[in-house]
Amino acid sequence: MLIPFGQDFYFADGPKVSFFGFPYPTRMAIARLSTGKAWVWSPIALTSELAAAVETIGPVGYIVSPNKLHHLFLAEWKDRWPYARLYAPPGLARRTKQLHFDAELGDHPHSSWMTDIDQVVFRGSFAMEEVVFFHRGSRTAIFGDLIQRFPEEGTTGWKGLMMRLGGLVGQHGSTPRDWRLSFLSRTAARESRRTVLAWKPERLLIAHGECATSGASEIIAGALSWI
Repeated sequence: MLIPFGQDFYFADGPKVSFFGFPYPTRMAIARLSTGKAWVWSPIALTSELAAAVETIGPVGYIVSPNKLHHLFLAEWKDRWPYARLYAPPGLARRTKQLHFDAELGDHPHSSWMTDIDQVVFRGSFAMEEVVFFHRGSRTAIFGDLIQRFPEEGTTGWKGLMMRLGGLVGQHGSTPRDWRLSFLSRTAARESRRTVLAWKPERLLIAHGECATSGASEIIAGALSWI
């Protein structure tokens, strides 16, 4: 269920979900912190097998969502690990009143994971802001929706055409074009991009599409060149 992606860092793929009629794959990541606790990013649908695998990493201490679209399975993870702390990206707490969040994510990592993970918020969009993370042990940059790279062979028909026109297919996938247009002020986003590239990531893990085990800095720079 959990696939290693570097030192103390893992991911798991979940079922596809519908987003405006498009089938979107789901992917989560989990890190074993130096404290021994597990840090969970963008959790997927929870099964008993996945729960058992997660608990081999460590007790779940923190559950985070990268943006306000990645909330579908937060409640079931919180129910399974009620003592875990739940963290919202900008805008999500106001949108999902049924969930209680312990805090909102910002540009600086919480003290509980700052030794192992860094983060920055991509600001400037009136539609949605995303928190991007960096797992130091594996040198992995973690993106939710800002970078999407769907495989060529899986994007056919009119839906595939729309995804291609949106710049979301292949090795040069990027940010959805409609989301790009929502960044009315790109100064803050450029600063966030500089922060990410200053981390000098070697690996790239994304929620939608093909990840990369090398050359992450170059991929990120190209994918976010529109900023």
